[in-house]
Amino acid sequence: MDQHGRKVHHPPSSYQNHKRNKDHESVSVNPEHKRVRQSHPPHHGGSPPVSSSASPCRALSTRRQLYEKDFPVYKQPVEVGSFSLDGERRFFNDARQMRYFVKPHPRPNFDLRDGYKDRFVKRDDGVKEKLDHILRWILANRSKLQSSVSAASSSQALGVDIVTWRGHLTKLLTTPYETREGWLLAATLFRGTLYISEVETEASRRDRDNRTERHEEMMYWGYKFEQYLCADDIKGSPNPVGVVNTNEAFCTVVQTKLADHKLLFSGEVDCRDGEPEAPAAPACYIELKTSAEICTPKQRSNFHRFKLLKWWAQSFLPGVPRIVAGFRDPDGLVVGTETIQISKISHLIKNEYNCWKPTVCMNFCCEFLSFVRTVVREDNPRVVHLFSWDPHQDVTYSVHRDTTYCFLPPWYVEGMASSSNPPH
Repeated sequence: MDQHGRKVHHPPSSYQNHKRNKDHESVSVNPEHKRVRQSHPPHHGGSPPVSSSASPCRALSTRRQLYEKDFPVYKQPVEVGSFSLDGERRFFNDARQMRYFVKPHPRPNFDLRDGYKDRFVKRDDGVKEKLDHILRWILANRSKLQSSVSAASSSQALGVDIVTWRGHLTKLLTTPYETREGWLLAATLFRGTLYISEVETEASRRDRDNRTERHEEMMYWGYKFEQYLCADDIKGSPNPVGVVNTNEAFCTVVQTKLADHKLLFSGEVDCRDGEPEAPAAPACYIELKTSAEICTPKQRSNFHRFKLLKWWAQSFLPGVPRIVAGFRDPDGLVVGTETIQISKISHLIKNEYNCWKPTVCMNFCCEFLSFVRTVVREDNPRVVHLFSWDPHQDVTYSVHRDTTYCFLPPWYVEGMASSSNPPH
């Protein structure tokens, strides 16, 4: 029960098209950009989350209490395709970068520091790819998408409302509980579909430029853990003495529906279950994570309240059912692993005081998408609405025409208007 005596519903243990009972990339931005703000009275229990004093609405509240209602309808995500990025970030419309999970020893003793100095090719995270890889996949697979669209009844070229990265949706899910990092999301309406791409905030750019060597090495540890558990071939073995190249990626592309929003998004996948009885994608995929070993009740509580929120959001969205977590000591040695079922996370956190609620996360994401679709009306790839949020603030937006915020490249705009093959 919430503070108003209303019953709060938790998400189901699986996706079942249930009714109401139940990655990535960014560009730099000047922090002085003009925002559209509007003052509005405090929200009360039954009031709507958006300001009603202007049309269209100028702000969206992120207050958690507003989203403590029935879990929204979220359909079983369906994989409609995949693509690979090689060691030079080149796009391939295939699964060549797929890796296969190999179960570790109960006490693996993996050294996550190994290879950092001499066998590590680091992706340049100053290069902002925006939605480009997803757009290349769309052009290469347009016929597959359009086959499900009735040309006579749909004004959408793709038959979906929103195209984005899974990582951008993850940020939306965690927003009601985020207290440190804000975000900027650019939105453009083109041929009936809304495209959403992250823009790097000035604070994020400063953090990236000022990372310590220790921070850089700890970021490597997660990739090294994957190397210990993944084989390139279904009957192969991991190669922990190989090079870790973070340019390489295998990405799933899924389609689903959140309430009235038809979504098409992509996200990187660590590996898949290689067993013959493994289910079809995306249910065969496994997320690999590392975290500090848990030695005290306080550490376990913090793990539940903070880390599990982001882990749950990242995997729940594309329908990845489980995480294999490696728990490490301060020196980067993995002392144990644990398999965490996504469907069980809501049970794990239910006794934590003032903890996050999956229903709040999903309802806020749903309301944000509704807000954006209400605001962005002009179908024009040269017009960008920039949605901005800082912790403890409302979501606001500004409008930009023919600026560096435009993110749909000419080759995509032209490609969607023709029947030619996509560039590679």
